[in-house]
Amino acid sequence: MTETARFLNARDQLLRMRHDGTDATEEFRWPVLERFNWARDYFDLIARGNHRLALRVVSDAEPEQSLTFAQLSRRSHQVAAFMQDQGIAAGDRVLVMLGNVIPLWETILAMMRLGAVIIPAATLLQRDDLRDRLERGTVKAIVADLSLADRFTGLPGAPVRISIGGAACGWRDFRESAQAPSEFTSAATRADDLLFLYFTSGTTARPKLVAHTHQSYPVGHLSTMYWLGVRPGDVHLNLSSPGWAKHAWSCVFAPWNAEATVLAYHYERFQPAGLLDQLVRCRVTTFCAPPTVWRMLIQERLQDWSVTLREVASTGEPLNSEVVTQVRAAWGLDIRDAFGQTETTAQVGNPPGHRLKPGSMGRPLPGYPVVLLTPDGAEGEEGEICLALCRRPLGLMKGYLDDADRTAEVMRDGYYHSGDVASRDTDGYLTYVGRMDDVFKSSDYRISPFELESLLLEHPAVAEAAVVPTPDALRLAVPKAYILLARGYAPDAETARGLFEFIRDRASPYKRIRKLEFRELPKTISGKIRRVDLRREELAQDPQGPRRPYEFHEDDFPELRVRTTGVDKS
Repeated sequence: MTETARFLNARDQLLRMRHDGTDATEEFRWPVLERFNWARDYFDLIARGNHRLALRVVSDAEPEQSLTFAQLSRRSHQVAAFMQDQGIAAGDRVLVMLGNVIPLWETILAMMRLGAVIIPAATLLQRDDLRDRLERGTVKAIVADLSLADRFTGLPGAPVRISIGGAACGWRDFRESAQAPSEFTSAATRADDLLFLYFTSGTTARPKLVAHTHQSYPVGHLSTMYWLGVRPGDVHLNLSSPGWAKHAWSCVFAPWNAEATVLAYHYERFQPAGLLDQLVRCRVTTFCAPPTVWRMLIQERLQDWSVTLREVASTGEPLNSEVVTQVRAAWGLDIRDAFGQTETTAQVGNPPGHRLKPGSMGRPLPGYPVVLLTPDGAEGEEGEICLALCRRPLGLMKGYLDDADRTAEVMRDGYYHSGDVASRDTDGYLTYVGRMDDVFKSSDYRISPFELESLLLEHPAVAEAAVVPTPDALRLAVPKAYILLARGYAPDAETARGLFEFIRDRASPYKRIRKLEFRELPKTISGKIRRVDLRREELAQDPQGPRRPYEFHEDDFPELRVRTTGVDKS
């Protein structure tokens, strides 16, 4: 049996079992591959004579563009031939810094054909970040939008530079690829050859360089396809920025593994109503967005948009129950959560047709041997989310590039250690607790920031929240909430009082928020909250010094200490 046949058998098994409502977790096995090039061995096969849309790019301002599977296959052959003429060869590392434009997908497929290694880069990156990527990534070539070319001026390395959208001094014009031959002999890559190098978002430290192969992402995302519920002929929209792993998850491999259309939405400034209009106009059937976007969407009257959605999903950060409730009320659909990392594909999730449990991110997905390890290394019902390497999932990274010590640390004792904590119920459903670095103790009680953040997000005044420990003379530490307010709410004592009252009515006394502060939240360039910065601020603040602007303490409101049942002395 050929490698392509093995891949297709595994894919078809998941599509069939999901359609039948069968749990694929026990029966599924990853295909055994030796030489595999997804662009050559799979994409060209499904593209031959295929005039269905593979890619559709819509914008609020620019004309719509699209390519069929056959057209995209041909264009990627041309781009590969053009890139080869510029001196790019198998094993060369190419930094790709593009927005949601058609040349992005043409370049990804072309790099795969060449056997080159892709380093995705977000368009928001500035010179220091780019310098780090060029140096640590030993970059041979850059493919970037013309408007971004100036950011690379004076930066060393990357002798080959190709611009999208016009010519620039010292850069080759991507439009020249249209004159290249439409047939290119793709590289016969080994399945474990490098394909992607991802710089992590760096929420706690210097970004790590995650190495993925020609099987770990293209084939590993069969688990993501299964979770998303995408089917042949679907129109799938995923709202993630190019440059981050989730874009490859849901804008390349998961939908195309299912032979669905990838819909990309390009916008200069995100407007919830504009996105909702596109969902209706483009007749999107499957949609995935991070929790931040979902929280913005529910600020609109969702029921006013007659969507054609069948599946809705979310990942990137844990999803809060208030969002799920409002979307179900408006559209009759359940947002299905999942857990994964840049280092993996989707590990845990709620696939279509499976029972949902409020607050749970689901059960291990097919091919992922998930265990929870306690601090002493034993398997338990609460602990760090780990993967048993004796059944190593195909979607797990090869390792951290040029960092054997860090790789050994996360792969120690026969497990991959995710750094995230979850609990498991009697039905095998996992509930997210938090990052190991974020969970803290107060009066010897273990506090999950995510649990308190989820409660806060149920209040209409809260758009975003982050909970961190702040030092306390009596309890060692108490929870403090940093809050970004929703539209129409003022950062004043009345709003603070309402939030303190709201949380104390829903949380045990030892978990209560004791302090809060209204402000913008520090984030990584990928949009994840940097709680590490907030923790540092709390440790650095003089407890006897003046308060920061818009900071309030529970003790400011003595009336909250009295309940109808008597006095709360906690």
